[in-house]
Amino acid sequence: MAKTVMVTGGAQGIGEAISKRLAKDGFTVVIADLNLQKAEAVAETIKSLGGQALAVQTDVSDRASFFSAVRTAAERLGRFDVLVNNAGIAPGTPIETVTAEDFDQIFRINVASIVWGTQAALEQFEKKERQGTEIIGKIINASSQGGVVGNAGAFLYSGSKFAVRGLTQVAAKDLAAKGITVNAYAPGTVKTPMLLSAVNDIAQANNQDEEWALQQFSQNITLGRLSEPEDVAAGVAFLAGSDSDYMTGQTLEIDGGMQFH
Repeated sequence: MAKTVMVTGGAQGIGEAISKRLAKDGFTVVIADLNLQKAEAVAETIKSLGGQALAVQTDVSDRASFFSAVRTAAERLGRFDVLVNNAGIAPGTPIETVTAEDFDQIFRINVASIVWGTQAALEQFEKKERQGTEIIGKIINASSQGGVVGNAGAFLYSGSKFAVRGLTQVAAKDLAAKGITVNAYAPGTVKTPMLLSAVNDIAQANNQDEEWALQQFSQNITLGRLSEPEDVAAGVAFLAGSDSDYMTGQTLEIDGGMQFH
């Protein structure tokens, strides 16, 4: 039986690319998204190409909704092997404009979702019988280039993505003995609808045009081009597959060389 992976925010942008890549790699893919219609469309595309997919509606910021989605996937597909906590938002948040509502929304979606997803996946992983040092489950969290080095004008977004890396490291230590790896991926400047929205926000916050804001993202990319969603999906495919079994607690930077560590 093919391994099962859930991709949150899997109906568009990076999440859609990840869903399609993992289906190509042989996973049965659960596309979990707030927009069920879009999730179903991605699932149908995967099926038309010979893959296996299931769409589920999920609010990742809500613990009960996340648990329900994971339980539904596990029950319908008979197993649960990998969770890709991809869903997130990236509004520009200059320091002086931050409101309590901004904080609650960004940290619920970008950070609390990692907690609920980890708990929900763990519930399923612990039902498995482990053989020796076998890896029985993987959790893969979306950080960001802006969660490795802070981005100007993205006070809350960058802060939330730094938090993702912290949660990833602690979970990796706490869950290793159970045969569960936890890693993160940090995309750079990816051509997605979310990027274009963030570009607009940052331009307005700095009284500049969108070309200026885009340049702030792209000026230091060593490989000389913006990332495509498929570039990120390739890195996530490595983390989801067996070749990364001896890797945990790490953040894989997929940013075209925006920064070196």
